[in-house]
Amino acid sequence: MMKKTLIILTTIALIPLSSPVRAENLAHLRQLMSTKQCESCDLSNSGLVMADLVGANLRGANLVRANLSRSDLTGADLTGANLMGASLNGANLAGANLTSANLAGADLRDAYLMNTNLLGVDLNMVYLQGAIGVPNYAGTPEQFQRWAVEEANRGHYQAAATYYNQALSVDPEYAPAYLGRGLLRYQMRDLNGAMQDAQIASQLFETQENTQGYEASQNFIKGLELALNPESQGGSNGFGQVLSGIGSLLLRFLF
Repeated sequence: MMKKTLIILTTIALIPLSSPVRAENLAHLRQLMSTKQCESCDLSNSGLVMADLVGANLRGANLVRANLSRSDLTGADLTGANLMGASLNGANLAGANLTSANLAGADLRDAYLMNTNLLGVDLNMVYLQGAIGVPNYAGTPEQFQRWAVEEANRGHYQAAATYYNQALSVDPEYAPAYLGRGLLRYQMRDLNGAMQDAQIASQLFETQENTQGYEASQNFIKGLELALNPESQGGSNGFGQVLSGIGSLLLRFLF
């Protein structure tokens, strides 16, 4: 009997206990919706889709995995808020204060960020495709370059151009952005602009002793010369041959 009891207890001990799914804090949720004053509230996992949170006080609030898609957070105070994994897809954050907020894994696609305070915010792990108004100080040239490439791949050329321009505003000698913007201008059929950017990129890469970048930009220039002067090259397909003329080195360098 003792042996059987021991086996039963051992079996029970080995059964994993599933972690309960944490429900939203309804009291804090009601407080937020009735007063818009919810400093340091626990609003994790809350459903706040299309919520009117204009001017809301959410300083230090826990908004982990909260769904704030298409919500209006104009002028809201989210200083120090934890927004890990939160959805802010299409949200209006114009004039909001997100100083030192945690946005790791947050979805800010198509969000409106004009005059949003993002000081002390790391945007490296944030989904920003289609976001409007990301301030120059909020990203590095490398980040703006990456966002530009993402937008270009989606066919959003104007948004991509904005990100390339921001990369160059932060660092006017960031050669990869000139090369990327040159390729974008080629895709937009602005061959003269593409050539100008490619030549600047080539000069910068050479000065910076970046052999790979210099070779990539030179390949691009050769392809553009073919597109700009198809007759002199003995054919009429110069424009369509540019990308193949760039070579795999350029494509690897940018993407």
